[in-house]
Amino acid sequence: MTVARTICLGFLAVILAGTILLMMPFSTSNGMWNDPTVALFTSTSAVCVTGLSVVDPGTYFSFWGQLFMVLLVQIGGLGYMTTTTFLILLIGRRFDLQQKVAIQQALDRPGMSGSTQIIRSIIATTMIFEITGIFLLLPVFVPEYGWDKGLWLAIFHSVNSFNNAGFSLFKDNLIGYQTSLLVVFTVTGLIIFGGIGYQVILDMYLWLRDRLLKKPNAIVFSLDFKVATSTTLLLLVLGTVAFLCIEVRNPQTFGNFSFSDQLLLAWFQSVTPRTAGFNTIDIGKMTDAGLFITIALMFIGASPGGTGGGIKTTTLRVLTSCTKTILQGKEEVLLYDRKIAISLILKAVGVVVGSLATVIGATILISLTDPKLEFIQILFEVVSAFATVGLSTGITAGVSTAAKLILIITMYIGRVGVLLSMSAILGDPRPSRVHYPEENLLVG
Repeated sequence: MTVARTICLGFLAVILAGTILLMMPFSTSNGMWNDPTVALFTSTSAVCVTGLSVVDPGTYFSFWGQLFMVLLVQIGGLGYMTTTTFLILLIGRRFDLQQKVAIQQALDRPGMSGSTQIIRSIIATTMIFEITGIFLLLPVFVPEYGWDKGLWLAIFHSVNSFNNAGFSLFKDNLIGYQTSLLVVFTVTGLIIFGGIGYQVILDMYLWLRDRLLKKPNAIVFSLDFKVATSTTLLLLVLGTVAFLCIEVRNPQTFGNFSFSDQLLLAWFQSVTPRTAGFNTIDIGKMTDAGLFITIALMFIGASPGGTGGGIKTTTLRVLTSCTKTILQGKEEVLLYDRKIAISLILKAVGVVVGSLATVIGATILISLTDPKLEFIQILFEVVSAFATVGLSTGITAGVSTAAKLILIITMYIGRVGVLLSMSAILGDPRPSRVHYPEENLLVG
């Protein structure tokens, strides 16, 4: 039982438990036993913080079913190892070496020191952001639905926003609040902070604390912080501009709104592909160019250590820096005057190749099981599942059972990670002392 297998089987156990709970009669609004496929798909989507759904959660599930979905989303957002470690801390047990290694791999941290502190910080950060989101959404939902339902709507959407899940209790998702400044900026703020990574948030907090206390030795931002924040900001700006230019003449999306509302819609559409899944426009009515830009943003995804999926912003920056290095005729890959190790470059290449292989394979299989669907719709659905986004052109509920199972597997691989999935199957690599001669090869 390797560390990779422990993490992968842990996620499977949570998905199985969620499936059983969602199948129970008290989880459905009609009081009948739930369809196993629907329960499995919903549980996987919740644990993998995807947000794809084959039913309307607001009407199909009872309060208990919706509560189970929130709990599964919370566990999935924190991660299996983080949740398990937190429970171990609550009962007062200490970590063994294997648990420390598992935490290090699950959180993608460089070392094993400070595991207890980082877990406590993650839990505290999550609670602070989600509670803040609840209080900000209350003035919107309570006047319209009353305290009971309004509070539950605020809790449900705040948890789904910070964990980048994208489930909504409204039939049209958040289209009814597409011009509400409070809803749009609260949801997008939670999505960004949830997806940017806990380490980035902690670095930001420590920097602000040192500035306010006027400490002489203020912390220096790490390379992770610089890469994650700059790449995220660049993608958000470029995405907003791109959607505004492409969809501005589309009467079914942006065309019938004022410029200020169009800017708001473009901003939300730029944020939500970063693995969130909420939508304020009908995704199925976007232009092909808009859909393809959304696919690209979904494939890139969030940052390491966050609640989102995709290949991650740091992987994108490492590979673009490699391209820049080749074009400049240099031999060292640099980011902010720091040399990137060859092992990290190889890992980035492995992540992209494995991700492309998964997306291509799933797209081909669904094209065979559901040949009547358009290619752009299938590709969009597969990338949304793999990057744990949850956006859909509206085909999720209508695909065949085989296609649903393919999407379930794709969501699972996207959540645990391509490399971790392969490591769980193949086992830990064995070190070798054999070195082979170097030889040139024509490339490009």
